[in-house]
Amino acid sequence: MTDKQPIIEIKDLTKHYPGVKAVNGISFRIPRGRCFGLLGPNGAGKTTTVEIMEGVQKPTSGDVLYKGEPLGERFRDEAGIQFQSTVLQDFLTVREVLEQFQSFYPTHMDIDELIRLCNLEDYLDRDNRKLSGGQRQRLLLAIALINDPEIVFLDEPTTGLDPQARRNFWELIELVKERGKTIILTTHYMEEAYVLCDEIAIVDHGRVIAQDTPDALLKQHFNDVILQIPRHDIPENQSLPENARESHDNVIFHSSDVNASVNELIQRGIRLDNLRIRERTLEDLFLELTGRELRA
Repeated sequence: MTDKQPIIEIKDLTKHYPGVKAVNGISFRIPRGRCFGLLGPNGAGKTTTVEIMEGVQKPTSGDVLYKGEPLGERFRDEAGIQFQSTVLQDFLTVREVLEQFQSFYPTHMDIDELIRLCNLEDYLDRDNRKLSGGQRQRLLLAIALINDPEIVFLDEPTTGLDPQARRNFWELIELVKERGKTIILTTHYMEEAYVLCDEIAIVDHGRVIAQDTPDALLKQHFNDVILQIPRHDIPENQSLPENARESHDNVIFHSSDVNASVNELIQRGIRLDNLRIRERTLEDLFLELTGRELRA
């Protein structure tokens, strides 16, 4: 594979079910050694897209190329996948689970090295059914890396984890990136995508509607910041800027000129003790592009 050739590429991918176009002409290229995030609301087509890339589903039309070739034995040997849900054999310890999966591949990472990488040293003799959520996710990551893959698929790997466990898992993914692995990440956590991904693609209604680095996308779509004030700091019957809206117990509005906005609030007699000013985030972008309605 040449340096310019992407490690994986999808071309005009479609997947149609009766009455539904789950994937409707998606194309992108992923360079080697990048962390690529695939984001989208429920029902947008991202899970179907990833499953086709993993070889789990077949497309209606289009191509998935790994190192310039259709998916085949080479891809299966060189890919690692951490599914959203994985059923492990009962009664096996963590070490026994790793040894079991190691036996499935002709080449593999040294188990002791893998144990250190995924911080599993303290749980090797524990029944895998008795692991905490964070411990189990680290074990599943180790399984995805057991064959020393060149490309790793992480399908919502931190769902259900508490904030500390989630950030610990981010550190592990950063270590995996440092080893030169290419990572395909799906997540509903926008901060996670911003921290980990070199590039993201946002999918909706079966199509890619935005793709670039997180910072570039934010710069393309926004030239303002968010001002937030607690509702109780605003006098009753006090008028607000036209673009203000209530969100939970706060009033928020956009501003491309903070000084002018602050002066306007002062003139309106609004207290600024608890004023919060923040930059735009990927969550803002996601909602801007895909809508605010709840989807099942």
